Amino acid sequence: MSDNPEIVIETVGEFLVHALELEEASSDHYDELADSMEIHNNLKVAELFRKLGDYSRQHAKEVHERTAGIELPKITPWDFKWKCPSSPESFCMEEASYMMTITQAMEIALFNETRGRDFYQQVADNTPNDEVRRIALEMVEEEGWHVEMLREWQTSLQEEPPLDDLDPPNMPE
Repeated sequence: MSDNPEIVIETVGEFLVHALELEEASSDHYDELADSMEIHNNLKVAELFRKLGDYSRQHAKEVHERTAGIELPKITPWDFKWKCPSSPESFCMEEASYMMTITQAMEIALFNETRGRDFYQQVADNTPNDEVRRIALEMVEEEGWHVEMLREWQTSLQEEPPLDDLDPPNMPE
């Protein structure tokens, strides 16, 4: 998500490549988090990340269906038009802890979905192409629905105590 107004997405194909990368990267990251949580026996959080990964896969499938009959450009990883090194629905893995609670996992998911929504809004605000704007605004609406769903889900959660680390890392003295 670039702050530079000169960096805009001008074609439907270019936009759909960005949307596919965003959703596929999102599902990959959620799967990685779920795998990590399972390894550390944090099964409730793993289940949440699996569910979120499934949602992202479904959204990627919907985006992929939109690509029918459209020639998609090849974009190198460093030429994607977002301001973070990876896609907007990805976050730094350093922020994840194998001891995280459901509440903390929901914060990560809400952060990711908000950034995805904001990316699509930026595209809609800056593109000169009316069709790109129309599709981007549809994606803003869908991501906005995801944000609201997560917020509602979050309010229904009861705060849980931090997990006990039954096998903490050992540091040599």
